[in-house]
Amino acid sequence: MGQTNGNQRKRVLLLTTPASYRTPAFLAAAERLGLEAIQAVDLPEPLAREWNVPLGVDFTRPERAAEQVAAFVREQPVDAILPLDDSATVLAALACARVGLPHNAPDAALAARDKYLMREMLAAGGVPVPHFQRFSAASDPAHIARQVNYPCVVKPTILSGSRGVIRADDPDQFVAAFARTRDILASEGWAPEAASILVEEFLPGFEVALEGLLTENGLQVLALFDKPDPLDGPFFEETIYVTPSRLPEETQAAIAETTARGAAALGLRQGPIHAELRINERGPWIIEMAGRSIGGLCSTVLEFGTGYKLEDLILLQAVGERLPEPDMAAPAVGVMMIPIPASGILRRVDGVEEASKVPGITGIEITARLNHPIAALPEGASYLGFIFARAETPAAVEAALREAHGRLRIRITPEIRLRPIAAPAR
Repeated sequence: MGQTNGNQRKRVLLLTTPASYRTPAFLAAAERLGLEAIQAVDLPEPLAREWNVPLGVDFTRPERAAEQVAAFVREQPVDAILPLDDSATVLAALACARVGLPHNAPDAALAARDKYLMREMLAAGGVPVPHFQRFSAASDPAHIARQVNYPCVVKPTILSGSRGVIRADDPDQFVAAFARTRDILASEGWAPEAASILVEEFLPGFEVALEGLLTENGLQVLALFDKPDPLDGPFFEETIYVTPSRLPEETQAAIAETTARGAAALGLRQGPIHAELRINERGPWIIEMAGRSIGGLCSTVLEFGTGYKLEDLILLQAVGERLPEPDMAAPAVGVMMIPIPASGILRRVDGVEEASKVPGITGIEITARLNHPIAALPEGASYLGFIFARAETPAAVEAALREAHGRLRIRITPEIRLRPIAAPAR
């Protein structure tokens, strides 16, 4: 494994960001597999050189960045180019096309990032999606409020992690939600005239998350997570993921079939896929689909009986190695993405040791930095941390996660923003 005919290690170029949760896991997987991992990071070239990063490129300019990546690969050949986050999926597709490596089509990669394009292509392919409309962020929300049906969901077309996703039940709520989402886009550097906002019907039901690999034989489901906490708004903060799913086999089969149809409709053909679906009496509906693995530190709980972790399987496929037959090593596992209860300055997180002693808890990691600002949804872009659990049943996993979370005591103080004082007139 990890060897070429010349007895040299296979090489993979990882496209990542300085703040990516996924990078350490993929680097560790590459080491386990005997692969040489090289990082291309979303950094200015001078800063990349200062940090001893092999390649620094601007992910916001994918065409130019693809030329830089391709030039690098021509000088230092690799067996695969792998995007770790949404921000690099289009870049990876463009770069792979330039150097002749297997890849998803750039249009497919873009559709898996842009929620409006995703909805259009899924609907055209006959895949169930909520009714949707797109508006310029510069639009007058009061005018739009008279055109939509309620309840509805307002969301930016390009952001991830539920940022800016807000439910509105009436015109007044819609106007406030639209303005708030527009402000969040502005905070990311998007001018209203250049940004779009999606308005779609709110679908009642419960949600699941599917983790899989797209291969020449179709979709290989690796894990199906239940989300036991309701996601009904006004914001849509994900908390608990538990696998294996407790849903009936026929429902699980319908979820897998809908996901496979969705990937085909978008043109995704290979690599990792992470799908979010909502289930109700009418069946599964695709809410989101991404051409990358699960976010945060959620993959930590996924261990397969073959001795592999999720990142191992993704890397093996990327470099053209035969995939083992995955088999979950534990009866049930789960993770809680610890929600941020309020915006402000994180001062303390007490009770971690106490929470760690809950039977079934395998680890707790606080990822937010003490004495630094944190933001709750819909403005927030991260979690306070993660709680991991393993037990004999999904119900026991869920119970352990809830008990451990209940033992945490989180102290957040208001952030005092300083305003410059104008100099007195002379």
